[in-house]
Amino acid sequence: MKIGFLGAGNMAGAIIRGMVQNGFASSSILCFDIDAQKTFALREECGIGVCQTAEQLCEEAQVVVLSIKPQVFSSALPPLRAILAVQRPLIISIAAGKTLASVADLVGDTLPLVRVMPNVAAKVGEAVTAYCSNALVTQRHVETVYKIFESVGTVVPLNEAQFGIFSVLASCSPAYTLLYMNALSTAGVRDGLPKDVALQIVAQSVLGTAKLLLESGEHPEALIDSVCSPGGTTVEGICALHEYGLENAVLQAARASLEKDKKLQNA
Repeated sequence: MKIGFLGAGNMAGAIIRGMVQNGFASSSILCFDIDAQKTFALREECGIGVCQTAEQLCEEAQVVVLSIKPQVFSSALPPLRAILAVQRPLIISIAAGKTLASVADLVGDTLPLVRVMPNVAAKVGEAVTAYCSNALVTQRHVETVYKIFESVGTVVPLNEAQFGIFSVLASCSPAYTLLYMNALSTAGVRDGLPKDVALQIVAQSVLGTAKLLLESGEHPEALIDSVCSPGGTTVEGICALHEYGLENAVLQAARASLEKDKKLQNA
């Protein structure tokens, strides 16, 4: 089975690297991008096949991953519609903000179509990826989606109506978390640590805490209580975070991102 990537940007590159590192044969992966340097760089790094045109990719691939920018969908996809109708590949779209219906309008509504949303942590194999699909997608297609995207992290099925809040929790939250991590490392600098050392300490602490939460199965509040000794330093900091409104700030940030997502969807 040939898997073709239409577009060789950062996310496509991260997925391709993850696939190759996790057992996909390089010969089973194709790529095309109007910027030939991107595809040649991926060929040099990963050994994948490079197509000369988008039409060639659609003719040769049984799975076509739409990894071009959302704003060029309307110009790039209609010329491929006739070829796709004949070849009938599984179409996987990773474009933010493009619904199943909007993609089907461009590629045809007789094709199996999956909408996928990975996040930036795909670059290090720790993405969380949501997917939804149309009625033409079979269990075998779903297995293909899992095989591709589990090579860069975790995959979760969602209703398409939940993609907006998923994008907040998965795609926006890394920036929220990095803001917190930078602030905490700045506190380390204020009290004498070099910035690089402070960042290393904070990053490992966040990584370890996330792993603890996932592997313990405990509620975050139970884990918080477990490290808050009576009259200790941690509970004093927690009280300050409550006083200065950390939780409310996070809730407001998530709401603002979700409202912006809705505006972009309706634009």
